[in-house]
Amino acid sequence: MRYISTRGQAPTLNFEDVLLAGLASDGGLYVPENLPRFTQEEIASWAGLPYHELAFNVMRPFVAGSISDADFKAILQDTYGAFTHSAVAPLRQLDANEWVMELFHGPTLAFKDFALQLLGRLLDHFLTKRGERVVIMGATSGDTGSAAIEGCRRCENVDIFILHPHNRVSEVQRRQMTTILGDNIHNIAIDGNFDDCQEMVKASFADQGFLKGTRLVAVNSINWARIMAQIVYYFHAALQLGGPQRSMAFSVPTGNFGDIFAGYLARNMGLPISQLVVATNRNDILHRFMSGNRYDKDTLHPSLSPSMDIMVSSNFERLLFDLHGRNGALVKDLMDSFKQTGKLSVEDERWTEARRLFDSLAVDDEATCATIAEVYRDCGELLDPHTAIGVRAARECRRSMAIPMITLGTAHPVKFPEAVRQANVEEPQLPAHLADLFERTERCTVLPNSLTDIQQFVAAHGNRGKPL
Repeated sequence: MRYISTRGQAPTLNFEDVLLAGLASDGGLYVPENLPRFTQEEIASWAGLPYHELAFNVMRPFVAGSISDADFKAILQDTYGAFTHSAVAPLRQLDANEWVMELFHGPTLAFKDFALQLLGRLLDHFLTKRGERVVIMGATSGDTGSAAIEGCRRCENVDIFILHPHNRVSEVQRRQMTTILGDNIHNIAIDGNFDDCQEMVKASFADQGFLKGTRLVAVNSINWARIMAQIVYYFHAALQLGGPQRSMAFSVPTGNFGDIFAGYLARNMGLPISQLVVATNRNDILHRFMSGNRYDKDTLHPSLSPSMDIMVSSNFERLLFDLHGRNGALVKDLMDSFKQTGKLSVEDERWTEARRLFDSLAVDDEATCATIAEVYRDCGELLDPHTAIGVRAARECRRSMAIPMITLGTAHPVKFPEAVRQANVEEPQLPAHLADLFERTERCTVLPNSLTDIQQFVAAHGNRGKPL
């Protein structure tokens, strides 16, 4: 499998090199040169497989030529064997033909574990083979950071630096990052918002001279391996509910467009998906595009669903690439213009093409809490605020009651107690493996919103506490 950049000017790479590169050298994002496609018979033959075996079948084409089948199978079994539910991604029914797929049974109680537990193991495999050491630098609006740290904490060849917006993540999210202690783990709180953190990470990838020869690796959803891993659970859900003989609809709480882009890819790989609902909070750049062809920067507003408090959706570029016939030069011009003006729209026929599959809704905090209360009252299921946004969007945007509607349950409600309190329902308890979270020692460095300060810190604290 070969990978190309959405901006058309970076070298074509194999999976191993894409995993280690993250962002393409031309500023674009890597995507497969050719997407694998499965027949309905192939997909149907996977019914009843354990999750790790299904994952092998779905992802094998993406890693072909870079890792042996035996090694990949062992990594997948180790990855998903660590989840606390034997079904890995169980489905809960809310109403007639309406479901939530629980994606929070990994170590950090969020869907990011599906990709980042795998990514950490893949990094260890390839870096050991190469005899290399790398620096992971990532930005998080809450869940990516803890999942990345948990996934990479045992990697012998990695130093990890995670940036999060100071005082803009929930206490559980913060503690899940800052209480994992190790010489190679560094949490940085930035006096700014998530987009500030993400911009500094992107700038550091564009000019890595401050590392003095060590390379950066991305763990944000710009890394193709994360998208690849998220494709699997769309197949998993469909196979539980009668697919591929019948079509499915999915509602996806999303800020960076990575999780829903994985669903788009699953459809293009042969899985019958009739509708994808983009569910956002008041930071609604994706909804404004899907509903009105306006992808414009706006003021970032803190919300009860902080993982979606994102002004610019980094994975949206991958969809633009497909909408423009995979023309990298066109995408580069679009993104250059967006960087200068903060505004983007596409030709009407391209937007109409996107609307054939995608619907969208922006849900404010009040409606989020109302949905948490409503679902808890009606069926006893307690939703986190992001999942509640997904459920509300699913119900308001649903095209057909005859097609199963599956909302991605992206996080455990215990991570967002304020939203649960405001919904006036019973607060959940931390699971056993995190029961002492609030007693654990924290370690975090607060830094100004300055690229120079961040890069100096990374250079001074890499290589397990020694200067790079």
